[in-house]
Amino acid sequence: MKKQLSHRQQRILEYIGNFLDDHQYPPTVRDIQSGCEISSTSVVDYNLQILQREGHLRRLPEVSRGIELLDGVARGFRRDLARVPVLGNIAAGEPLPLPSSGGWHSDPLESVDVPSSLTKGKAEVFGLRVKGTSMIDAFVADGDLVLLEPIVQPENGDMVAAWLEDVEEATLKRFYLEGDTVRLQPANATMDPIFVRAENVAVRGRVVGVVRTY
Repeated sequence: MKKQLSHRQQRILEYIGNFLDDHQYPPTVRDIQSGCEISSTSVVDYNLQILQREGHLRRLPEVSRGIELLDGVARGFRRDLARVPVLGNIAAGEPLPLPSSGGWHSDPLESVDVPSSLTKGKAEVFGLRVKGTSMIDAFVADGDLVLLEPIVQPENGDMVAAWLEDVEEATLKRFYLEGDTVRLQPANATMDPIFVRAENVAVRGRVVGVVRTY
């Protein structure tokens, strides 16, 4: 027999359900902390443990947003999710030095479940965490997760993850090939474009979706 839930635990379950209805994917612990006006993430975690123990939800280890509602209230949201590996960070500002000349880690740092609509049916989509604000006017903010399809030949105007071969750094910008030069254009009126010889640019992916972190 399940124990009586506290008001806070009932509120957390209600919040998770409403969040799923609105977004079609589960909230993070920080979402729950903010939405339920709880003092810390540790308090959220404690109550989630109780809710899991009592059979109201299931938490999926090592999966971002890995919360499933049980008790017949699950909304089937996982059928419409795609799991995306997060391979590292990408600079939306000045190019970001990476740990190795090979680019992003081949093994994912984590995996996230996102609505399938965000991947647009593309194969082998991967995620990168954004550092910086150079794409803010394209609605890509610091801390967001960009979803990319692997490509090597972008079209002008595509938002891409560009690897700068000569300095072994990466940046998130819009791509424009102009003769033998590539213009990497920020979407921020306060920032200047980066001009690089085409032979020094290797495009690793084109953005197909963005997951906001707040």
